[in-house]
Order: sequence, then C-alpha cells, then structure tokens
Amino acid sequence: MNLDQITFRAGSDLDLNAVRDVYQDSGLGERRPVDDQHRFANMLKNADLVITAWHKEELIGIARSLTDWVYVTYLSDLAVKREWQRLGIGRELIQRTREVCHPKAMLLLLAAPAAEKYYPHIGFKHHPQAWMIPGEN
Repeated sequence: MNLDQITFRAGSDLDLNAVRDVYQDSGLGERRPVDDQHRFANMLKNADLVITAWHKEELIGIARSLTDWVYVTYLSDLAVKREWQRLGIGRELIQRTREVCHPKAMLLLLAAPAAEKYYPHIGFKHHPQAWMIPGEN
C-alpha cells in the first residue's frame, strides 16, 4: 500500500463506530473514553478541525484538533490503524491540519508514551515548560 491509494477529507460528520475502530486499533483508545458513547461523540462533534484518511470507504486515520485558526492549534488526537502505520499517513494528516490554519500558527500536542520518539522525527520540538491538570477518571 502507498499514500496514492489514500484520500483525505475534512469534517467531523463521521460514523462514531468507525472512529472508535480507528482509536482502538491504533492503540489511542486505551487513553480516550471510547466506551463512553456520549463523551466520545461530543469529543468528535466539538472539535474545531477533523481531518480523516480513507482507503476506499474505510476510515483508517484521524487527526482531531482544537484551534483558534491563527495562533495555536492543539492536535488532541492523531490515530492511524496499525496496518496503515509507517506509510506517511500520520505525517500527511498533520500536514493537512497545518495547511488549514494560518502559516504562523503553532501546532502543539501531548504525545502518547508509545509515540514520544515519533514526533521529533517529523519536526516537532520538545517543550519542557508544558503543564497540565489531569481530568478526573
């Protein structure tokens, strides 16, 4: 398989089960409330920017972001089904996310532990001054 066989779309009007499948298959579902249908649906619905990757009619990847469009975009989720990883789909989802926003807008994210080494490889820089207050489980 190669990137030429993949189409990319913008929009969050998606089948929730298909999105859940991507999250679970990619491993991101372990850190997201995929079993809380109401919360998971609202995560998708309330995102400002959703870019998806498709092979024919199968959803295989998603980039879900919150943004003000001009200064900062928070890439809250990047997930690609395992069999489709390492083909450049994640990188392309990120690139298409960046293209929608102002060229000077920064893109930031919190990396999943298993993906910490991926992000520097594609141009992200570590930012040690980040802070967070975790939500309740």
